[in-house]
Amino acid sequence: MEAAARVIARRGVRGLRVEELAAEAGVSTALIYYHFKDRTGILRATLEFINDRAERYTTERSAQAPPLDARGELEQTLLLEFQDTPQVRENSTAWGELRASAVFDPDLREDLARATLVWVQEIADLLGKLRPMSGAAALAASAERLTALLEGLSVRWLSGSVPLTHARELMAGAIDSELKRLGG
Repeated sequence: MEAAARVIARRGVRGLRVEELAAEAGVSTALIYYHFKDRTGILRATLEFINDRAERYTTERSAQAPPLDARGELEQTLLLEFQDTPQVRENSTAWGELRASAVFDPDLREDLARATLVWVQEIADLLGKLRPMSGAAALAASAERLTALLEGLSVRWLSGSVPLTHARELMAGAIDSELKRLGG
């Protein structure tokens, strides 16, 4: 799955060739087809992989680190999407490529919609810890704005339009704004 994320990040979904993926992974093409059946299976598994990997790098903490309060947990979850590491760059680029391809692929569109819904709900839950008196619709709308902004800032950062530090500052400001909007 790491090889699939790398190839998609490098070549895009439309440029994904099973032969290149097999070579990148160091396995046979037949083995790829055996495990994933077809391109759609590869894309679905890659989407799941990059979501799982993002969850790991945005939530894992050292055992010695003090526990985070709700605000720290929200900030960590969103701001750690902006790290200048190969893993985060690859994940963010592959996510963007999958999202762009979903415009033309109804099967992929459904998978991405589900993944996005889960992500928005996770952020809404974190916001709810900070603003427990806010209604579910308000929390979901704030989470939707934050995750959409994160995706847009990520594209701008990865393409060199916005420096990493500025993307993080903008995201932190948006968190503040959404918490003020939710009140309490």
